[in-house]
Amino acid sequence: MNSIKQLRRSLRGRVALGLAGSFVIAACAATPPAPTAALQAAHLAISNAERVDAGHYAGGELAEARAKLASADTAVTGKQMIRAERLADESRTEAELASARTEATKANAVNAEMQRSNSSLIEEMQRNAGDKP
Repeated sequence: MNSIKQLRRSLRGRVALGLAGSFVIAACAATPPAPTAALQAAHLAISNAERVDAGHYAGGELAEARAKLASADTAVTGKQMIRAERLADESRTEAELASARTEATKANAVNAEMQRSNSSLIEEMQRNAGDKP
């Protein structure tokens, strides 16, 4: 009778171990979910960059962002979700860089125009101050 109990315990242990191993293998083989949040963030960042006219001021960065987003979409199609998420994050970063460079370039242009205007005003004031007795 002891041998039957031992056999049952041994069999239960083996079944439990086999099931646990199957779950581990299934978990490793499962494809992670698509990185939809990262892809959406990249799309949004590219849209924002286009809205501020980054194509004119930071075309290289914007083109790189678009290329990386296309590669991320291809990786999703190929079920390479980790690679897709990395590429989507890189795309978002490139688009944000394009936006920042665009804003910096525009701000520098405004600053230069203000300096020219100030110089003109100073010259005019000096001219007018010299005319008075």
